[in-house]
Amino acid sequence: MTANRADNSVKQGFAAGGSIAAAVLLLTVGILQVFQGISALAKDSVLIVGPEYTYALNTTGWGWIHLIVGILIALTGFGLLTGATWARIAGIFLAALSIIANFMWLPYYPWWSILIIALDVVIIWAIATWDND
Repeated sequence: MTANRADNSVKQGFAAGGSIAAAVLLLTVGILQVFQGISALAKDSVLIVGPEYTYALNTTGWGWIHLIVGILIALTGFGLLTGATWARIAGIFLAALSIIANFMWLPYYPWWSILIIALDVVIIWAIATWDND
């Protein structure tokens, strides 16, 4: 019984630390998405547009998507950092939305999209496994 309790507290310690890390990652991913959106809105010459793509939007459309998602993610990250309970559900939802947006952004910037998707998966895991008891 004591070993189980100690094992549980170690897992919760990692999960609580992971939750703080998730909040910081949410802030980081949100800010990066905002920059990505601004870059697409400015029609930056760095942006590379590949061949025909099923989910093709012009760069202005993608810019607004990334800008809005980024702002919402950053605000949720701040809320999670302050301990708001609404931020846990919103964080999981917005990280999943970010995964979808970056999956659809893959043809434009594949390595960047894969990196953000991986960070979003870590965020979802950290928030979902943290038990605040």
